[in-house]
Amino acid sequence: MGSKNQNKPPFQHNTSPTSTSTTTPSPLKKKYIADEVSGYKGQRLEFEKMVGTANNGRLRLAFSLVNGSQDLGPDSAPASNAGSECGGIEFTREDVEALVSEKMKYKSKFNYKERCENMMDYIKRLRLCIRWFQELEGEYAFEHEKLRSALELTERRCSEMEVALKNKEEELNLIILELRKSLASLQDKLAKEESEKKAVVDSLAKEKEARISIERSQASFSEELDKVQGELDGANQRIASINDMYKLLQEYNSSLQLYNSKLQTDLDTAHETIKRGEKERSSIVENLHNLRGQHKSLQDQLTSSIASRDEAMKQKDALLNEVACLRMELQQIKDDRDHYQQQVQSLAADISKYKELASSSSELEEKCLSQGNQIQILHDQLAVAERKLQMSDMSAFETRLEFEGQKKIINELQHRLEDAEFKLIEGEKLRKKLHNTILELKGNIRVFCRVRPQLPDESSSNPGKVVSYPTSMEYVGRGIDMTQNGQKHSFTFDKVFMPDASQEEVFVEISQLVQSALDGYKVCIFAYGQTGSGKTYTMMGRPGQPEEKGLIPRSLEQIFQTKQALQPQGWRYEMQVSMLEIYNETIRDLLSTNRDASRTENGVAGKQYTIKHDANGNTQVSDLTIVDVQSSREVAFLLDRASHSRSVGKTQMNEQSSRSHFVFTMRITGVNESTEQQVQGILNLIDLAGSERLSKSGSTGDRLKETQAINKSLSSLADVIFALAKKEDHVPFRNSKLTYLLQPCLGGDSKTLMFVNISPELSSVGESLCSLRFAARVNACEIGTPRRQLNMRTSDSRLSYG
Repeated sequence: MGSKNQNKPPFQHNTSPTSTSTTTPSPLKKKYIADEVSGYKGQRLEFEKMVGTANNGRLRLAFSLVNGSQDLGPDSAPASNAGSECGGIEFTREDVEALVSEKMKYKSKFNYKERCENMMDYIKRLRLCIRWFQELEGEYAFEHEKLRSALELTERRCSEMEVALKNKEEELNLIILELRKSLASLQDKLAKEESEKKAVVDSLAKEKEARISIERSQASFSEELDKVQGELDGANQRIASINDMYKLLQEYNSSLQLYNSKLQTDLDTAHETIKRGEKERSSIVENLHNLRGQHKSLQDQLTSSIASRDEAMKQKDALLNEVACLRMELQQIKDDRDHYQQQVQSLAADISKYKELASSSSELEEKCLSQGNQIQILHDQLAVAERKLQMSDMSAFETRLEFEGQKKIINELQHRLEDAEFKLIEGEKLRKKLHNTILELKGNIRVFCRVRPQLPDESSSNPGKVVSYPTSMEYVGRGIDMTQNGQKHSFTFDKVFMPDASQEEVFVEISQLVQSALDGYKVCIFAYGQTGSGKTYTMMGRPGQPEEKGLIPRSLEQIFQTKQALQPQGWRYEMQVSMLEIYNETIRDLLSTNRDASRTENGVAGKQYTIKHDANGNTQVSDLTIVDVQSSREVAFLLDRASHSRSVGKTQMNEQSSRSHFVFTMRITGVNESTEQQVQGILNLIDLAGSERLSKSGSTGDRLKETQAINKSLSSLADVIFALAKKEDHVPFRNSKLTYLLQPCLGGDSKTLMFVNISPELSSVGESLCSLRFAARVNACEIGTPRRQLNMRTSDSRLSYG
């Protein structure tokens, strides 16, 4: 309890996550923050002196030093315990630990009075310590509120001083304008006087200028001669270094050829391994089906044996109850028999005394004989019940043995089933790894397909009639079939997610691709599909529900978690974030403080942004807001801010339809302090606007212009994909802002993945079929082998999209 209060800082600063990157604090604020930091350092020194270590002994210093009362300012009074119930008593950490770990010692175990007195004394000390801590906590809260009020007062003063400075600056600007006007008039007068003066001394000035020009030309000639000599020496050094570099490049080329041949052999072995893995997987699946059938039959036998055992136990309980009743009746009969024997003896004595009662004694003898017969019958019934009980015990024992044997068999089958499932999972992981390696070597764009579930307000038609999934082992999880007008169309992608797939399952499939950005690769993930097919849900998720977070928030969480995990290995990362949208072929900065800067109003265009590509394949957008981030919370705040700035609209197909292409970019720069290795990775996460048909969306006015611009940009993207698939010499990247921005991702050395989102509605079959055909074309494109960016950090900190 003491250590918890001591380790609390005296005050905290709540700052906005983007304040350091977007605004510059005033000098007064800087001075105030510096004073607070110096005060906090002084408090930490006092805290370390007060607590000390366990080897330095017990220091009887007051806990009041912890609350930072010495650094609160000249107006704040130090904390005092004068009015508290504890008086001047103070506790140290050692006192609290000794009080908590104190054990009662008694002279006699049976002296309860002494034990009660000691316990009451111990309780009083504990209450005193608790009151002292409560008072200390109250002082903390009081000082915290006091500091907060002082901070708010200082901020108000700073804002007032800034307003006063702005007013003063405006006044000075007006004075400067007046002085400039008077200066211009004086300069005109001076120019006239100088012109008259120049007419008099013109000849002398010409002679001086000629002499000075000759001296300057002579000095410049000597300087140029020195420069040429230095450039000649530098050129000779560069020629020597170029020769060395040429030799190194020749050696590197030979090593690349060797590495290429090695990769080819690895590729062949990988193909063979995949084939063997497929065969093993089919055999494992067959064994798995057989084992599941055996498991089911054994489970049925187990349930039947359990039922029979329960029935036997019930019979056993009934027999036990019946035996107990019989034993009670037998005991009662024995008691009656003893009682009757006593009566017989008394009657026999009476017979000897009274002969006239002979008739009554004979009746009693007959009654005793009948009761003896009843007792014999009860003995026989008891023997039969005991035999039945023994038989039921034997059957229950046999049932238990059979149950134990079946349980062992079931456990063995379960272990075999778990081993088979583990081998199946490992084989699937190996297949995915080899498949990703083959795709990277080929340079193909990976394509994932996701089918959204049927919405409650949609038609109740069976989605299985439109979308189905193949059941063969070769295409499970990778194939999708779509039926239109009775004709079945089959497609195969890298992964197909059914409607019941969760956001977590989708992210697991791309987590390794996101990891590549930290390793120094360019990564691009974009979502494509018709409007209302679930693209924004896939990328962004549903706000306020952590279980339904999209790919962008989950990717950022993974990046920052991996960043923390790599710190012990010497890696230090810097993250920069930018967000933009392409609306009606116009780029808008979603993080700009002036949100209307890039918008078009009254036919006059706002701020213009240009896209530029450098020689290294990186893309830059001029004047784009770039924010340095340190945690996923800061990025989440920026995402929320960008989502409120993004253009959305209502159509007949979607109430919250995205009317622009959203591009999120994170540039990652990593440096290993131990190996001095530098990496640069780029993560592009893109939510494209949905394609739509005017006959279904019913767009008019601004929605109509937006639809035309969206369909035009998506058509340009299709032209680029078709040109890449045909390997044409000219690829029309410049036909739209979207394709020109994505040029390094589609035609460079980037790891690119496309999500094609499909709607299961019967009315959307045509548009879904077009999306699937486009995705198949994208999956066939080869864009080049991904290349890791090492030692690429430059002085330019602008963000690139490539």
